[in-house]
This record gives sequence, structure tokens and C-alpha cells, in this order.
Amino acid sequence: MSEALVAVEAAGTDSTVPAASGARLFWRRLRAQRAALVAAAVVALLVLIALAAPLLTAVEGQDPTTYHPSLIDSARGGVPVGSFGGIGADHWLGVEPQTGRDLFARLVYGARISLGVALAATLIQVAVGVVVGVSAALGNQWVDQVLSRIADIIVAMPLMIMSLALLAIVPPSFPRPVLVTLVIGLVAWGGVAKIVRAQTLSAKGLDYVSAARLSGWKTRHIARRELLPGLAAPVITYAALLVPMNISVESALSFLGVGVKPPTPSWGQMLTAADVWYQAAPQYLLLPAGALFVTVFALTVLGDGVRTALDPRAASRLRVGTGRKKPADPARADAADEKKEATA
Repeated sequence: MSEALVAVEAAGTDSTVPAASGARLFWRRLRAQRAALVAAAVVALLVLIALAAPLLTAVEGQDPTTYHPSLIDSARGGVPVGSFGGIGADHWLGVEPQTGRDLFARLVYGARISLGVALAATLIQVAVGVVVGVSAALGNQWVDQVLSRIADIIVAMPLMIMSLALLAIVPPSFPRPVLVTLVIGLVAWGGVAKIVRAQTLSAKGLDYVSAARLSGWKTRHIARRELLPGLAAPVITYAALLVPMNISVESALSFLGVGVKPPTPSWGQMLTAADVWYQAAPQYLLLPAGALFVTVFALTVLGDGVRTALDPRAASRLRVGTGRKKPADPARADAADEKKEATA
């Protein structure tokens, strides 16, 4: 709430009512959703595996780029030697057909690319979208119209087609993970901008914003101190749902051959090379596909949980794992929880 409005209200009352921290309420609501907690644990484990990829591969004694021709049966067309794709003490998940590269090493290093590109692209989308949305809502009519039409064009453009076109014309010498991140981030920020603009327009007429304006605060100061904190909930909610979508886009671009290039490992790139080996070496296809499915599903469930925790009036789309029946009045339920904590 505006400092100016707080001062006005404080002058007319002798006591204040303590309010629970927004972060405490958020964590309390999130903890009540078991599915979201399990999804958060899965996401944390995947991030830990991606960060610890060099350590894990060092423990195994392998790396993602070394070829092992002795582990490939050339007489059978490049099928790995041994049972289950060459799984053993030296190669925990077996080796790739034709190349003999270690599958475990490529899988954990591929997690770094897929998760890193998705998270970095999401940050770019949020940053650009917030700047454009707030500028459109607080600017004059001409600025609002120009920025809103640009956001509409960005939203209407097919993401995959634009990404394919941009990636095809960039020189191969440019680092592909960085390029994919920039392309996804700069082509798909329109949704964030439209949400931020709508929320900012709604907040402009609230009492605490009006009090700050009457106190003589500049527009930039009002945006930073009054409007941006109120945008945190919708922006975080939308960002949590953008991450799994960006993982899918990166994998699709790599699958189509315009994303991350060999020998850099990526889950989408692994799927591209595995599409002809699903019968001779099924684990080569199932491992990256399963990793993608688990990651996208966990992030989607977590994003839904974050959305419900930030806005308890909106029912979760997941009907399992909520831990308790959704109360008719979330505010009353939160007050009851605070009372129980106080008496305990």
C-alpha cells in the first residue's frame, strides 16, 4: 500500500491490525497442495542434476562427447554391444548407437541446455513484457496504442515459424544455446506485456496509487514503489507456466535441426537422432522423451499450484493433491489458520 495512504489512515486511528506476511500466506497455501509440493521436489531434483552434471559424469568416469567405437557392433548397423544398450558399470544408461557416446552423460548435460535455455528465455520474456506493459499503461494514448499494437503483432506471430526463420539466417558460428534463448525470449513476450498492461490499468485507479499521485510522486516512482509489487503475483504465475512451454519449444527446434547443434547435447537433439533406433535401441528414444515428459509435467503442475496459491479465489485445474477441501472463503480460511497458529 502507498506510504502516503498509510500515513493518512494512521492519522485517523489509534491502533493497527497486524497483517500476515504475503509470503507466509503463499507458502501456507502452496503447502496445502501435495501435488505442487511433489512437483517442486521433482523440479528441484532436475535442477540439481543439471548443475551437478560435471560431478556426476566425473563419478561415472565418462563425458558427453567421447566416441567409443569398440562398444558398437558395426556388423549390425551400429547397435550397442551388450544387453539393454550396453548398460554396465562404466556406462550407467548404456551408449548411443553408431557413436558409442555415453547416454547418461549426454542426458544430464542435455538437462543443462533444456532447463537453462527455458529459464533464461522466460526471464527475457518477463523483463521485456513488464517494461512494455507498464510503459503502455502509464504512457499517453499514442504510446499506449503503438506499444499495444506491437504486442498484438508479437502474440499473433507463430512462434515456431518465426524461430525457424531467425535461426536459419544466423551464422553457424554464433553460439546456438545463446541464440535459441534470445530467439525464444524476444519472439514470445507479447503475452506478458498484455497481462501487465491490463493489471496496471486496473491498479491505476486504486486509492493507494491515487494517494501517491496526490502526494507529488513522479510516474516512475509510482511504477516502481506502488505498481510493480502488485504485478508480482500475475507475472510469477504466468512465468511459471511459460517455463515448460519454452522447454518444449527448445526441444522442438533442436528436433527440427535448427536448435542446438552437435556435439552439444540436448534432449530435443537426442530425440532427432533416436527416431530411427526405437526398435534396435529403445532406451535411446525413451530416456530423453521420458526426461522431457517428467520435466514439462512437473513444471506444469508446479505452475498451477503457484497460480492457485497466489490467487486462492481461482480453483486449481488439478483435482488431486490439494490436501483438503477447498474452502468457500479463502480469506476466512487464512484468518482461521492464523488464529490456530497464534493459539498454538
